[in-house]
Amino acid sequence: MLPGVGDFIVLFQMICVIVVAAYFITRCEPFTEALERRLSSRSTFLLILFFGALSVYGTLSGVSVLGSPINVRDLGPMVAGIFCGPVVGIGAGIIGGLFRLQMGGFTALPCSIATVLAGLFGGAIWWVHRNGPVPVRTAVVFAVGMEVFHMGLVLLLCNPFATAWEVVRQVGIPMILANAIGMFIFALLVSNLVEERRTKAERDAYRGELERKKAEMQIAADIQHTFLPKAIPLLKGFDLAAVSCPAREVGGDFYDAIRLQDGKTGIVIADVSGKSVPAALYMALSRTIIRAMAGWHPRVSRTLADANAMILSQSDSGMFVTLFYGVLDEEKHALTYANAGHNPPLLLRAGSDEFVRLLPTGIALGAIEDMEYGEETVVIGPGDMLVLYTDGVTEAINAATEEFGETRLKETVLGLRERPASEIIRGVRDAVHEFAGEEPQFDDITLMVLKGV
Repeated sequence: MLPGVGDFIVLFQMICVIVVAAYFITRCEPFTEALERRLSSRSTFLLILFFGALSVYGTLSGVSVLGSPINVRDLGPMVAGIFCGPVVGIGAGIIGGLFRLQMGGFTALPCSIATVLAGLFGGAIWWVHRNGPVPVRTAVVFAVGMEVFHMGLVLLLCNPFATAWEVVRQVGIPMILANAIGMFIFALLVSNLVEERRTKAERDAYRGELERKKAEMQIAADIQHTFLPKAIPLLKGFDLAAVSCPAREVGGDFYDAIRLQDGKTGIVIADVSGKSVPAALYMALSRTIIRAMAGWHPRVSRTLADANAMILSQSDSGMFVTLFYGVLDEEKHALTYANAGHNPPLLLRAGSDEFVRLLPTGIALGAIEDMEYGEETVVIGPGDMLVLYTDGVTEAINAATEEFGETRLKETVLGLRERPASEIIRGVRDAVHEFAGEEPQFDDITLMVLKGV
């Protein structure tokens, strides 16, 4: 008689039990070693026992047809061979095969042989795919082919042939389907496990890379911080304050206050093209060169001309730096400056609401060789105020993509003109942040305020 629906349900229940057991074994260290092709003797022994036990369970829980059980006995050795290698596959097959042989019966010999060969053939497939896990499709095709081979052994070795044929006719399709379904589920579990491990490895590598970059950026930020003045020098008759807020961990803006001879102080504000670490390195180079040239040349125009030549000779990155450099004579209250393509600083006279823009006297440093820079002189008397800034201030945008702009900067400064330089800077910075709202800062913001007192 043909197996009924209830018999097939029993087979399905067997598969479910095997799949549950398989889920747990795939999460154990021995199976992890198998996937990584580094099986120890202990893990090999444990896996042989596990898959051998699965094979025994597949025999005991089968459904008898004409004295022959419909079962998933071959599934354990097949899976063991395919995913754990020939040693585990053959070992599990021997356990399952010997158990089936001692049970006796019409098909005992071919079924025992088939169980051992299931582990052997599975191991061969494992070896062919030694560079990675066996694909799901290959595993399922193997399971189908193995059960067809199993049926062929029954026809070949069992007598009388008519009885063997009747057994194969009744149990062949159910056994092929049951073992193929079991193999599909197990192979899918392994495939998902491999994908999980790959994703986790990529995630861990990505996190490690992020941590490494974060550490590198922090080091770069610390180094860059050392290039900014630790303190603004006290100036006779002036109130000077400055701040720099990078858009990222490191940036390309910088400012400086350089003590010179004869009661003079060099004032610098600059903006390097580009962002992040390259801009920070270029900033360090530019600041070092400006400081060296400022101490060497008394004239600001000559300072920028030589700085431009040296920056070009030391860097081939194609970057440049806009820079304002002025020498403040504290006794004469005079600022002699050269502007290398930088945003024009805003000079507000005492008693006036009109700003004077200190326009460029040349182009950015690092752009063209043999560039000459002009210089100008302005008097900064008591109550006068000079506001120096980078384009991160005026080009800050809000949610409507409107720029903060020079007009808003002027209005903000006018409202703060009576306050000390440090409070003016804080007020401008707060006004920019309030204007931008939730929009991220996309460029470095640097401010310097010089007031005559």
